[in-house]
Amino acid sequence: MGVRLGRGVRHRRGPPAFVAEVEKQADELVRAAAAFYLDGASYQEAGPKGNVAHVPGGFFLYLIVPRHECLYIHQATYL
Repeated sequence: MGVRLGRGVRHRRGPPAFVAEVEKQADELVRAAAAFYLDGASYQEAGPKGNVAHVPGGFFLYLIVPRHECLYIHQATYL
């Protein structure tokens, strides 16, 4: 399972500490999803809904797609 940025998201924008926290949290979410959705590409049930992850300095919106074996980041907001 990997991490991909949504269509309108620019990579590595924002303060370096914030970007590092987003990457760290996204990696943890990917590891958890890989363990939870063991079927991966053959997953047949309804996928999980998008969610918000809060990190120091802001938050990001993400979606896990088990059949794509990927976590998509749609928006990262630095406060």
